Amino acid sequence: MSTIKNHVQLIGNVGQEPTITNLESGKKVARFSLATNEYYKDKEGNKQTDTNWHTVVAWGKTAEIVENYVVKGKEVGISGKLKTRSYTTEDNEQRYVTEVVADEILLLGSKGDK
Repeated sequence: MSTIKNHVQLIGNVGQEPTITNLESGKKVARFSLATNEYYKDKEGNKQTDTNWHTVVAWGKTAEIVENYVVKGKEVGISGKLKTRSYTTEDNEQRYVTEVVADEILLLGSKGDK
């Protein structure tokens, strides 16, 4: 059971072209946003969409897959964990960011997708 304590799985569409960074250590890191949609009907019976945006970070070989195959609009499945980090702004304010660190990326959609 310890392997499912911090585990997240998402299916959604890539919101922007991934940014790829090559670190001095030789490691590669990819970042992109992922939109997930939930649908429901309001009290008048109209279909509504609730979109949530997630920041996804991938390292190493997973980042290489992102670099080679993931583009804006592509439907992907993500398996990974949540990670919260903090940083200090130029105005000396402490900010917190929660990201999905992807261990696996599943390319979805048809083969005709770019």
